[in-house]
Amino acid sequence: MVQTTSRRPAKAAKKAAAKRPAATKPTLLSGGNPQIAKGYGDAPVQAYIAAMPGWKRDIGRHLDALIVRTVPGVHKAVKWNSPFYGVEEGSWFLSFHCFTKYVKVTFFRGTSLHPLPSGESKHKEVRYLDIHEDDLDEAQFVDWVKQASQLPGEPL
Repeated sequence: MVQTTSRRPAKAAKKAAAKRPAATKPTLLSGGNPQIAKGYGDAPVQAYIAAMPGWKRDIGRHLDALIVRTVPGVHKAVKWNSPFYGVEEGSWFLSFHCFTKYVKVTFFRGTSLHPLPSGESKHKEVRYLDIHEDDLDEAQFVDWVKQASQLPGEPL
């Protein structure tokens, strides 16, 4: 009886493995911001968060969880290498972005929030919140998310 199973020699298997592309790390842009393809839904946002470097990844997960808990059914997207959140797709109330030493949250109608988020913008209605490692005021953030989600969204 002739055996028909073939075995590749170990050397040939090693060569084949060496030719396969290695799992690549996501590209990080200036300030450590992940480069993630534009996309709608939870998957691209989770890919962005997974690619956030170091302690910022934990902040990203925490922000995402707080937003989802505060605004059930929130719509998500990644645009311009940043996660966006809206009450309806195409109309956004919040985004965040990685920088070297902090994560910047953008409230598109931030001048309507009380109290005002601390970061001013050259855009009339936009306000920013810069989150450094271990300095998120969760209760205030949740309050702003709740307020922001009830305002007209920004069509971006």
